[in-house]
Amino acid sequence: MYIKGIQPFSLLLLPQSLMKFLAFLSLLTLVLQEAGTASLLGEREREEQSPEEGDTSLHVENYTLSLEDYSEVIDLSSYEEFADYGDQIPEATISSPTLPTRGSPTSTVAPRTLSSQLTTAGPTTTGLLNSQSSHGLPTCLVCVCLGSSVYCDDADLENIPPLPQMTTYLYARFNHISLIQAGDFKGLTKLRRLDLSGNSISSIHNDALHLLPALQDLILSENQLAALPVLPSGIELLDVRLNRLQSSGIQPEAFMALEKLQFLYLADNLLDSIPGPLPLSLRSLHLQNNMIETMESDTFCDTREHRHERRRQLEDIRLDGNPINLSLFPEAYFCLPRLPVGRFT
Repeated sequence: MYIKGIQPFSLLLLPQSLMKFLAFLSLLTLVLQEAGTASLLGEREREEQSPEEGDTSLHVENYTLSLEDYSEVIDLSSYEEFADYGDQIPEATISSPTLPTRGSPTSTVAPRTLSSQLTTAGPTTTGLLNSQSSHGLPTCLVCVCLGSSVYCDDADLENIPPLPQMTTYLYARFNHISLIQAGDFKGLTKLRRLDLSGNSISSIHNDALHLLPALQDLILSENQLAALPVLPSGIELLDVRLNRLQSSGIQPEAFMALEKLQFLYLADNLLDSIPGPLPLSLRSLHLQNNMIETMESDTFCDTREHRHERRRQLEDIRLDGNPINLSLFPEAYFCLPRLPVGRFT
């Protein structure tokens, strides 16, 4: 052992008790040095873990979470279990909405119910969602209700579903409807457009349509109609193309009573004559691809009382695809602004 200030060879001259004392001092010095080093490292680790000097706990509002108890609060071995937060989370109080009472001046808007959410922007008419369609479902779940318009296209319907009374536009195209009953449109006083094209309709009850005061557009193309029902007087557009309509299926003066009729489409049927008389409001008449062979001299012009009155509005007449030779009836066109389209030879 080497002690500073004492030569190695001189240690042999020291008494044995003194040598033991010096060895003890050397050992004590080493122990003190290592203890000081460990203390310094522990202090640095505490400083790095603690955000503030002397603060060894986390404070969440009124709840103090000690770092020493952290292993007891979060047990990683049972992380799949539901945590019971106890009093840490304040209880939320939800008050149920008060339904407005009848005659209450302060209640202006009723809360939405689940049934109203099922309607796709549909009208809020009584009985709208309670009306069952042929599928056994509410009408506006089978169809699409947007405002006052109802879209039932390609919905596999076999009859007209119950409709809200405020319906203005009804589209029920490409279904399997075969008959129109008398009460199918009862109460639809605001219905303006009815489109039933692409069905299998062979019969329409006479009372089904004439009680629709607001109806303007009636589209029945691509069906199996052989006759027309009584039509509402305010109709402006009638489309019965691609049916089985016969001349005998049109009542005498059926169109003359329609004082607002402007567009009459009867192409691709089984007509053997031009239906008449026609209203003065008519602008377009399509009769192509029928079986018309002849016409009367007063079909378009009144040769008796209004011989010189010109029908300036009737500018579009289609008779092509018929066996008639239009050059044989020149007196029928003098009041028209232009000749019909068809065969003149």
